[in-house]
Amino acid sequence: MVAGQSTMVEPKPRASAAQRLEAQETLGISTLDPGHRPPTMPPGRHVTIKVRMLDDTEEVFDISQRASGKVLFDLVCTHLNLVEGDYFGLEYQDHKMIVWLDLLKPIVKQLRRPKHVVLRFVVKFFPPDHAQLLEELTRYLFALQIKHDLACGRLTCNDSSAALLVSHIIQSEIGDFEESQSRQHLLNNSYIPDQMALMDKIMEFHSNNGGQTPAESDYQLLEVVRRLELYGVRLHPAKDREGSKLSLAVAHTGVLVFQGHTKINAFNWSNVRKLSFKRKRFLIKLRPDLNSSYQDTLEFLMGSRDCCKVFWKICVEYHAFFSLFEEPKARPKPVLFTRGSSFRFSGRTQKQVIDYLTLFLIPLSIPSTGVVSNSPHLSASSVNSQGIVNGQKPVELCGHSPDIRQPSPLTSPLLNDAGSVRTDDEDEVRRKRFPTDKAYFIAKELLTTERTYLKDLEVVTSFQDSVGKDEAVPDSLKSTIFTNFAPLYRFQSVFLREVEQRLALWEGCSNAHIKGDYQRIGDVMLKHLQGLKPLTAHLQKHSEALVELEKACRGSPRLEVLVRDFELQKVCYIPLNVFILRPLHRLMHYKQILERLCKHYPPAHVDFRDCRAALADVSEVVSQLHGSMIKMENFQKLLELMKDLIGIDNLVTPGREFLRLGCLSKLSGKGLQQRMFFLFNDVLLYTSRGMTATNQFKVHGQLPLYGMTIRESEDEWGVPHAFTLVGQRQSVVVAASSLSEMEKWMEDINMAIILAESINGPTSDWLASSLTDNKDSCAEAESEDDLMASRTSLERQAPHRGNTTVHVCWHRNTSVSMVDFSIAVENQLSGNLLRKFKNSNGWQKLWVVFTNFSLFFYKTHEDDYPLASLPLLGYSVTIPTESENIHKDYVFKLHFKSHVYYFRSESEYNFDRWMEVIRSATVSASHNCILSRKESHPY
Repeated sequence: MVAGQSTMVEPKPRASAAQRLEAQETLGISTLDPGHRPPTMPPGRHVTIKVRMLDDTEEVFDISQRASGKVLFDLVCTHLNLVEGDYFGLEYQDHKMIVWLDLLKPIVKQLRRPKHVVLRFVVKFFPPDHAQLLEELTRYLFALQIKHDLACGRLTCNDSSAALLVSHIIQSEIGDFEESQSRQHLLNNSYIPDQMALMDKIMEFHSNNGGQTPAESDYQLLEVVRRLELYGVRLHPAKDREGSKLSLAVAHTGVLVFQGHTKINAFNWSNVRKLSFKRKRFLIKLRPDLNSSYQDTLEFLMGSRDCCKVFWKICVEYHAFFSLFEEPKARPKPVLFTRGSSFRFSGRTQKQVIDYLTLFLIPLSIPSTGVVSNSPHLSASSVNSQGIVNGQKPVELCGHSPDIRQPSPLTSPLLNDAGSVRTDDEDEVRRKRFPTDKAYFIAKELLTTERTYLKDLEVVTSFQDSVGKDEAVPDSLKSTIFTNFAPLYRFQSVFLREVEQRLALWEGCSNAHIKGDYQRIGDVMLKHLQGLKPLTAHLQKHSEALVELEKACRGSPRLEVLVRDFELQKVCYIPLNVFILRPLHRLMHYKQILERLCKHYPPAHVDFRDCRAALADVSEVVSQLHGSMIKMENFQKLLELMKDLIGIDNLVTPGREFLRLGCLSKLSGKGLQQRMFFLFNDVLLYTSRGMTATNQFKVHGQLPLYGMTIRESEDEWGVPHAFTLVGQRQSVVVAASSLSEMEKWMEDINMAIILAESINGPTSDWLASSLTDNKDSCAEAESEDDLMASRTSLERQAPHRGNTTVHVCWHRNTSVSMVDFSIAVENQLSGNLLRKFKNSNGWQKLWVVFTNFSLFFYKTHEDDYPLASLPLLGYSVTIPTESENIHKDYVFKLHFKSHVYYFRSESEYNFDRWMEVIRSATVSASHNCILSRKESHPY
């Protein structure tokens, strides 16, 4: 950015990197990579090196001359508190060329006069989608890079695109549009060449950006710029064999050829066999292709050997960063003589960056990639740029990493709240007051889960309060939801009070003659279930409410927006449809609790008869509603998947059943590429992570199951855990992440093939009309002329939850079946747990809710929404070993790779229950026969 001389209109100050770090420390948020520590300086003579940051400030670093480039680069990233530093680099002027600082070589061998060189910290690798950048700070630095590229003329585009980009820049700097202020600011500051001619158009666009925060403006800026042809491109002058002037460039896809500012050719990495240079000649050797008119080796002439080598190095690094799974290993040094350059890419590849940051930054939640700031430490529901979760400061639930030395913990003020932490002595005294009978703990589970159930019913009633009076809500929906949930909520409130009173008496009993009257729960449950019988008709309508809500949303865009906005509120921590089905699921929980009580009691126990009678009553109701429950669970899952997918609009069709979803690697011309697969009883869909603000998955293709065969093909392709799907139209080779994953997929696909053949023979292509793109390509072809339409489309896109099961499976590279979902529905649990502090022997008391394969953490059971969440798919639950020095009873350990969490329950019964329900989420069930529980129910 080139600034003018006048200071009449100053931009609103934006926090510097140091200020951001200070704010994060104050709030107890540490974003410093635990494996990214300030480097140890090698001994020797030190020099000071200047580094110009992207905000045009200069920082001075004291460093040994013998230190490598990586030491300096790590110091810069540490100074910025930058986690995703792998996308950046340090460049400097060497004679007339711009050269990247080599991270492996000593600085003294690269900079002749280090004191007189100013290194520039800039973006080095430009990913195709800014949604792959997890931190707001990273996106902010990318936005600064775009401003520089616009100002210096490196990033050229048409006038509409340029005006749109500048409008987002000034929205970030001065806020909402005010005509005189906006005009004066543009007069005082130059963002693009020939800015005066576009001033009116810039101001028009700026007026449409009202309400955007700086973080949102950065997001929109990157959303627009990623579609430009010259996004992230650095042109290197060259000539072809005929002497025509061209420019070469490199991008994440491969090597590009430009004539002027127009791209005239592109060589994808999958088509390039070898890149090399010989003196001034840059050589591209292509893979043989019978359909190609290109010769085997293409030759370009560059300005000098040094220019040629610089560009070759950039190509090597781009290819490694974006195409390889891991950093290439160093080649052994030859004994006698060397041949060719020993240069190699140093650092993590993009896949390693994303995988590592997903593990480190997202142990407790998967961030929602929307226009809001993402703080990956926190739950995905409502996070702002100050690190505040749902209006409260976060509970720090950092994992224990035995393999990585972590920095000192920066604890949140909430952790220091004396009311939330108990000492060991207080804990032991409290435990001794508990009744010792197992029946008490079973009854207490009823109490704790009932508290969560009533809170969930409150979510539906609050939905009624927020949308009930709107004209967009049809009468049919009001009659199914609003007239049924309110009576049930009142009825359950009375029951909860009775259970609380009984447990209070049970805990406080000291007189022997009254123990028999109060140390039981069967009479309270029998009375409740007998009162619930007249409401059975209402419970049946709860499942109908799901269908009515879907119909109403399809018929009313306004109602669809109302529902979407409600789901984004803090209290709606899981999809609204799940809350609507809660009453049906709660009956199963009553049945399980009563079965445990009846199994525990001897027949002569005073509570046995009431428990057995209550079990008979609830079993009768569950049996009546079982068919509806199974049908609605499948219906709800299809609706949820529709929100995660783009490129399909008729997923919910009569007879379709969901079977499994998860990650597989699909073999293509580009090698193995991660894809998300969705298996139904008639078709298998494969998708990729969509490049949209809504963080959805884009459908690339479908494989009808009728007539399909499946075979293992690891030996055929040389890929571990590979199998081939042979369909009537096409064959697809996929690979699972492990042997167990491959076996589960093959078992379910074989079952689905049998189901497809038993339906009606060959079915029509149900999805053909709704697939927007049937090509397996990661990149979307978009031109600058589409930018305005794309912007309008982006504004219409609904913000989307980023912590759904689909996204968790994507990040954890695993899968989950409908049987797993059904088991998770049955195994729900709530209660207090003690969470061990990271670097001390203290324990923090939290209210924890297990549902939807996740643990949700609250300070107390009275809180309206969770402070953090931990998706459990991919985790293991075990008991700590002696070497871990956890000298407490009833402790279990959750661990996923290097992430470890210790939790402690209050009794042996609670310990066993938490282990049981968590294992139901972390250990995938075998199908055996999916029809043993689920029957086909058309709706």
